[in-house]
Amino acid sequence: MKPGRGEAGAALLLLLPPSRLLQPRGQAAAPSCLSPRVSAAMGTLPAAPRLLLLLAGAAGLCRARFSFPLRVSPPAAPGSGRQRAPAGEADGLALASEPGAAVSFLAMVENLQGDSGRGYYLEMLLGTPPQKLNILVDTGSSNFAVAGAPNPDVTSYFNTEESSTYKSQGTDVTVRYTQGSWTGVLGTDVITIPKGINGTYTINIATILESENFFLPGVKWHGILGLAYDALAKPSSLVETFFDSLVSQAKIPNVFSLQMCGAGMPVSGSGTNGGSLVMGGIEPSLYKGDIWYTSIKEEWYYQVEILKLEVGGQNLNLDCREYNADKAIVDSGTTLLRLPQKVFNAVVEAIVSTSLIRTFSSGFWTGSQLACWDKTETPWSLFPKLSIYLRDENSSRSFRITILPQLYIQPILRIGQNLECYRFGISSSSSALVIGATVMEGFYVIFDRAQKRVGFAVSPCAEVGGSPVSEIEGPFTTADIASNCVATMTLHEPILWIISYALMSLCGIILLVLIILLLLPPRCQHRFTENDVVSDESSLVRHRWK
Repeated sequence: MKPGRGEAGAALLLLLPPSRLLQPRGQAAAPSCLSPRVSAAMGTLPAAPRLLLLLAGAAGLCRARFSFPLRVSPPAAPGSGRQRAPAGEADGLALASEPGAAVSFLAMVENLQGDSGRGYYLEMLLGTPPQKLNILVDTGSSNFAVAGAPNPDVTSYFNTEESSTYKSQGTDVTVRYTQGSWTGVLGTDVITIPKGINGTYTINIATILESENFFLPGVKWHGILGLAYDALAKPSSLVETFFDSLVSQAKIPNVFSLQMCGAGMPVSGSGTNGGSLVMGGIEPSLYKGDIWYTSIKEEWYYQVEILKLEVGGQNLNLDCREYNADKAIVDSGTTLLRLPQKVFNAVVEAIVSTSLIRTFSSGFWTGSQLACWDKTETPWSLFPKLSIYLRDENSSRSFRITILPQLYIQPILRIGQNLECYRFGISSSSSALVIGATVMEGFYVIFDRAQKRVGFAVSPCAEVGGSPVSEIEGPFTTADIASNCVATMTLHEPILWIISYALMSLCGIILLVLIILLLLPPRCQHRFTENDVVSDESSLVRHRWK
C-alpha cells in the first residue's frame, strides 16, 4: 500500500501445492486442492482491514486456452463509427424479407450459459432423432465440432449411428488451439437451435474421436462452434462454416452479436451466468448508448487495429505496431485479455506504479498465484482502469473501450468464511493481442461480417453492485498515430499451411524420382565376360544389385 492510506494489515504467504483451479477455455475450480491443514491454518488468521494472502496456484492458471432474414440497424452516416438503434426497433422483432419468416431477437436473449473461466455455451439439437448437446461459442476458430465418442470429461456425445440423417464425408480433420487439440471425422447432419432459431439446417459437423487437453474436467459443453471465417477452417477453407451455412440456407443477414454476462462473478463457480448469441442482427435491449465500429482488417480471425493502451489514464507510449504484433483479434473462446510480451510488461509496470499496493508478488501477474483479501474488503478500488483504443471506421478517428478492475481482477475462489481470492485476468502472449472474455464481458459485441466491421456497445449486464464496469468514449483524433499500425507482411496460419504442404509435396516428388532412378536397371551398363577381372574381391560394385 502506498503512503497515506493508513497502516497495512497483517500479511501471510502460504505456498500450496500446484493445483488445477482453472484451465484455458474453462475448467472448474477445484477447492479440494486445498489440504485440511492449509484450510485450518487459514482459519486461524487474525482479521485485518487489509489482509493480503498470496497463494501459489497452478502454473497454467491463466493460459489460454468456446436461420432467418432479419432487419439490421442502418449504417452510420459517413465519417462516424457510431450507430444508434432507430426508433421503433426496441421490441427486437425482426421484419423478414419473406412472409411468415419473422423471428424475434428476444427469443435469443439469455440463450447462453457459462462463465469466463469455462466458456459460454449454446444448447443445440443434432441429428434425427435430435440429440441435445451444449456447444461452446468461439469467435476465434471456424470448425463446428462435437464429441463423437465417450470421453471421461464430457457428460454427453453425438452418437452418429443413432442419427438417420448423418452422412460421413470420410475426411479426417485435426484442429489445434492455443491449448488443446482434437482429431475427428467430417460429416453432415441437421441441427436446430431451440432458443431463437426457427427451422432445421444441414451443417458440416466434425465428430471428435480423440482429443488432448480440449475437454477438461468440470466443463459443461460437449463441442465447439467456431464462428470465425472459412480461412481458418480445417482441413481447408473449402469446408463451409456453420454461420456461412445459416446465411446461405436461411437467407439471414451476415451478422451476429454476442453478450456475455459474467462481470464480477466467480470465473469458475458452481453456478452459471447468462449471455446471448443473436444470429442475424442486433437486439436493442442488450446494449446502452451508441455502437462504435472498428473495421475488420482481414477476414480470417476477427482482426482489428489497436492504436494504444492506457492504464489509469496514462498512455503506455509504445509504438502502435507493438499492440498488433502479429495480430489483434476478438476471441470469445479465450478466457483472458492476452497481450504481446512487451505490451504485457508495460501494462503490469503501469498497474504496479498506479495501484494502491506498495509491493505485490510477481506470481500474481504471471498467473501462478492468487491474491486473497478478507471478504469484507473489495480490492477493485486499489487498481486503475484499463483502456484500449481502436481505430474508428473513419480512419482519422478512434474510440476507446475501458474496463474497470472488476473485469480484470477476477474472483475465483473462496476460502472458509473470511477470504476471497482473485486472479489477474490478463496474461502474456507470444503470437497476438487477444480481446478475450475479460474484456468482452463488459460489452455487447457485434460481428458485422456483411460490412466487415466489429462493433462495441456498453452491456447493461456489465455491472457490479449496481455500478457499470465498462465504458466507451470517442471520437478521438488519430493525428499523432501512424496511419497503419498493422504489419503488412504477416504470414497467416492458412498461408503457412499451404507453404508447408507445397514444400512437402516437392520433397516427395524429388524423393520419388530418386527412388525410380535407383530401381531402374542401367541401360548402358558394361556386361562382364569371362575375360573381365575384378582384382579387388572385396569390391561392392559387382555385388550391389542381385
